[in-house]
Amino acid sequence: MGFPALLKKASLAGAFFVFGFYLDAALAFCPSPAGLPIVKVQRVVDGDTLRLVDGRSVRLIGLNTPELGRQGRSAEPFADAARKRLQVLVAASGGRITVQLGQQAKDHYGRTLAHAYDSRGHNLEAQLLAEGLGYLVAVAPNLALVQCQQAAERTARGGALGLWKRPSVKAPKQLSSGGFALIQGRVERIERNGGGLWLEMGGTLVLHIAPRALGNFDLRVVQGLKGRRVEVRGWVIDRSKRGGLRAGQARWLLPLTDKAMLEVLP
Repeated sequence: MGFPALLKKASLAGAFFVFGFYLDAALAFCPSPAGLPIVKVQRVVDGDTLRLVDGRSVRLIGLNTPELGRQGRSAEPFADAARKRLQVLVAASGGRITVQLGQQAKDHYGRTLAHAYDSRGHNLEAQLLAEGLGYLVAVAPNLALVQCQQAAERTARGGALGLWKRPSVKAPKQLSSGGFALIQGRVERIERNGGGLWLEMGGTLVLHIAPRALGNFDLRVVQGLKGRRVEVRGWVIDRSKRGGLRAGQARWLLPLTDKAMLEVLP
């Protein structure tokens, strides 16, 4: 479906996703800087990826939306809703957006890493976060908008909007595959060595802060987390598939690159 047809559906779709009212406060999050280049969108790939007319694939910074169904796997809850909402937002902007490249401008897939804004200067990632259609992610060095994006996500979480109505939070022992996860558990052991800082959770999961990322954390707080419950998020790695699992090591590894990916629970 082209953007002109989507534009006709914008008001209806917008009303649906925010449960009958528009989150005016969300539009104040992450305002657009002046002078950004205008680009034309060819299509919306999924809730956090755009394909531009110039051929670039843009991965939106700070936002991770549920995965669409691919290769025989079912779509995750709210994956289709996130893609459709992004289609509506782009269509309402006439198919043209402005982009702000990240400090790291490309990922390892060759995609352009950027923040995107509509014709009114509203940040697209923040709008999806404020409507509960994705999770905040903070991956160094692209951390410029972390605070305002956190505020947008808190709007959705506090109002139980979208995926926050029934958040998919796991305990470490419930992990069964790699990929993005939101996890709550207790820190049982902390070790710091030449490889960085390691926080063990239940014997099955270890959190890792690499040496280059230590400056993004309050180390006094992190090193005092033994016995505390925390919520962490990020991309879990199955060490057994990488041949790097030694006797006594936790199977699951979750790298943390910024303090926004770790929250201490009451």
